[in-house]
Amino acid sequence: MDLTGILVQVVAGAVGGNAAGAVLKNFNLGLVGNTIAGLVGGGLGGQIISAVAGGNLDGIAGDIAGGGVGGAVVLAVVGMIKSAMNKG
Repeated sequence: MDLTGILVQVVAGAVGGNAAGAVLKNFNLGLVGNTIAGLVGGGLGGQIISAVAGGNLDGIAGDIAGGGVGGAVVLAVVGMIKSAMNKG
C-alpha cells in the first residue's frame, strides 16, 4: 500500500464517519468526533478490507470503498458504546 492509497482511505473514512453520523442520529458524536472516528476507521478498516478482498478492490475505488466503510463502522461502534454508557 502506498501513501496515496492510505491518504485516500483516511479521507474517505472521515467522509464515511460524518455521513454515518448524519444518518445514525443516536450514534452521532458531533463533527469532530465523527471525523476522528472516521479517520481511524478509514485507516484501519481500509487496510483490513483491502487485505480481505485480496486484490478484488484494487486502486482508488477500492481505497475509497474500504475507507468509507471502515469509517462508518468505527463511528457506529463508538456511538453504540457511548450510547450504552449514557444509559447506565
